[in-house]
Amino acid sequence: MRRCLWAIPLLLALTSLFIGTAELTPRDLLHPTDEARRLLILSRIPRLASILLAGMGLGVAGLIMQHLAQNRLASPTTAGTEDAARFGVLVALLLFPHAAPWQRMLVAFVCALAGTAVFMALVNRVRNKGSIFVPIVGLMFGNVVGAFTTFFAYQFDLVQNVSAWLQGNFSLVIQGNYELLYLAVPLVALAYLYAERFTIAGLGESFATNLGLNYRQVVTLGLVIVSLLTAVVILTVGKIPFVSLIVPNLVALVRGDHVRRNLALTAWTGTTFVLACDIVGRLIIRPYEVPIALMAGIVGSVAFLYLLLRGIRPREAG
Repeated sequence: MRRCLWAIPLLLALTSLFIGTAELTPRDLLHPTDEARRLLILSRIPRLASILLAGMGLGVAGLIMQHLAQNRLASPTTAGTEDAARFGVLVALLLFPHAAPWQRMLVAFVCALAGTAVFMALVNRVRNKGSIFVPIVGLMFGNVVGAFTTFFAYQFDLVQNVSAWLQGNFSLVIQGNYELLYLAVPLVALAYLYAERFTIAGLGESFATNLGLNYRQVVTLGLVIVSLLTAVVILTVGKIPFVSLIVPNLVALVRGDHVRRNLALTAWTGTTFVLACDIVGRLIIRPYEVPIALMAGIVGSVAFLYLLLRGIRPREAG
């Protein structure tokens, strides 16, 4: 049964390779023409790789965030991390208009890290007032950052540039503009190495300190991983809603709360979720396609309502 489950992303990945405006058949994989080879190398394989890496990265980022914030409704989407990363993209466009992609990523990462740190500081103040306040505070903080981003974008006539990072879209991914996403691989590996510590940190500062854990250091590392993963995805494919919120909750519903035990399944579920949404978006109005942000928003909102109806209420993750 487990082998069948792990084969689902493989089947979806193969299906993704053959969907598009340009025709490509399984026979072209065995005996590729020059045109088919160029199509695979320049477009289909980069798009598939970006889908897999983005889904994996967002799922793991949400898992870590929920444990560090001790709240199942916390995620880069509800913590202002994505909005702060988008503000960083605007700062890079204003101050470094000719910067390389990796330089823009660094600016977006710094802003995302700062925004996430502010959110965590706010969480420490409202946590005792009820776990429902955590996502509310995060959404309000993210909206404030987003308002500043929109204001300055209008001021400097960069609305269209910033909007490109507001709505996730894989249709523009080609060879040469997605490779930053490969940073997700070492970041996820690092998250796996520190998984036990993230689990302990999710039990609270006093409990973790009594167990001999350097709580501040572990939380800082977790925030760095979350911010880097978020910044890389935002800069490369844009904002994809609900993945970092829904995927860890679906896994926790089946496996409980444990970072190391859930990390691989979370990465698998994230890639499967994004792959499925992308394939449906490319087929529903073919030969045109619905952006992944819209498809993930529709499917994610339905899944979130299902989780709430099943009794998954905002409560402490630890």
